[in-house]
Amino acid sequence: MISWIIVIAILMVGAALFYLHWAGDLSPHMVIATILGVFFSVLLGAGLMAASYFSDKSGHDRDVRDATRHRDNDL
Repeated sequence: MISWIIVIAILMVGAALFYLHWAGDLSPHMVIATILGVFFSVLLGAGLMAASYFSDKSGHDRDVRDATRHRDNDL
């Protein structure tokens, strides 16, 4: 799964660089910033989505929901 996410991130970097090259001149600083920004943004987004699915499947969300439900009933 991680390898697919990395491939998608690389493809997104390529698409972003292609678009920026098509729209105008690219400086070396712009290329480096685009590569780092797009690549790590895709990885971060995929990681956060994976964490939310893991949290839901492992039952942590249910535990928190049940704990707050008991606390609300006590008030």
